[in-house]
Amino acid sequence: MTRLTRIHRLFAIIVAATCLAAPAFAKDDDGHGKGDKHSQKRAEKAEKKADKQEEKYEKRAEKREEKSEKHAAKRQREDIRAGSYFNDQDRMHARQYYAQQYGDGRRCPPGLAKKNNGCMPPGQARRWAVGQPVPRDVVFYSVPQPLMVQLPPAPYGYRYGRIGNDIVLVQQQNNLIVDIIIGLLG
Repeated sequence: MTRLTRIHRLFAIIVAATCLAAPAFAKDDDGHGKGDKHSQKRAEKAEKKADKQEEKYEKRAEKREEKSEKHAAKRQREDIRAGSYFNDQDRMHARQYYAQQYGDGRRCPPGLAKKNNGCMPPGQARRWAVGQPVPRDVVFYSVPQPLMVQLPPAPYGYRYGRIGNDIVLVQQQNNLIVDIIIGLLG
């Protein structure tokens, strides 16, 4: 026999033995092989992930509910009795601030400074009162920040403003004057 055929035969025997022995070396796992273990682990991981996501969703829902309750509580408008919001200390702080800033006609146009009425234009002599809406033709100025810090915070739905020589607390819904600090400059 030639050398080439011996090698072929030997190779053929090795291949046949390997093919016949392969089933003998295989594990007999009765359906509990690696594929099932991996699928069980995947299923457990997916279940844990779903539980975590559900917990997160519940926590977020609780936080949203708490936040909306807090927001609603802040937005609850207080009913303020007309003419009773400002106290004497608030009036004193406002008058001191305006006396320092605008006293003696400071920061007023020259013609209005002579009138000593808080830089109020002519024809706007006090036409507003507690319980009345702010007249449409009256100029409504914002209150300066240094004074806002000294006054109590305006309740929800209300705002401060300066009209001429007075500071007013106005209900935003209908522009109704709730309280007034009269005569900032004397």
